[in-house]
Amino acid sequence: MEQGNGLIVGADGRTRCAWAGTATDYVEYHDREWGRPTADDRWLFEKICLEGFQSGLSWLTILRKRENFRKAFADFDVRRVSRFSEKQIVRLLADAGIVRHRGKIESTINNAARAIELAKETGTLASLVWRFEPPAAARPRRLDWPTVKALPKTVESLALSKDLKRRGWSFVGPTTMYAFMQSAGLVNDHLEGCFCRAAVEQERRGFRRP
Repeated sequence: MEQGNGLIVGADGRTRCAWAGTATDYVEYHDREWGRPTADDRWLFEKICLEGFQSGLSWLTILRKRENFRKAFADFDVRRVSRFSEKQIVRLLADAGIVRHRGKIESTINNAARAIELAKETGTLASLVWRFEPPAAARPRRLDWPTVKALPKTVESLALSKDLKRRGWSFVGPTTMYAFMQSAGLVNDHLEGCFCRAAVEQERRGFRRP
């Protein structure tokens, strides 16, 4: 039952962020993955790419195609993806299991090559991304629904976007990068009252930044 304050009570009696809805796969993603901090480069690269594909679509659409994306893009192995040729692009444009958008497909291939270059400079993608974690003082004191709605992008997501674009990445606008930061745990945007908020905050406190 949605409460009108950005929260919803699920069939299990737990209060969650309302965007999770009632679909089992979306609830699972909200509860177990969204906002949990990670330094896994493969996962971070996948998330950046999928957030780019999500632009203009719902995240649930992407989530339900995620396994297809992983199969189509060699499990987002940057070295393999960076070598995709026009033949692979044509194959992907015919793959109904993913979002068939040439610009986004080409962007993923380009970004894989840029990720390899970045790793030579910084060591890992994670070590770059986590430089842009907002300081605690920059975060809202109380994270309610009106506050989150007013945060489509932030100073930090704009800075991350600019840095990646400077390095040749594409489909990494500041709004896309904020969605990425939310999902990758650089911020904890589970609302006050969501049962996941405290657990995610505890994970963030114990997380070793790269």
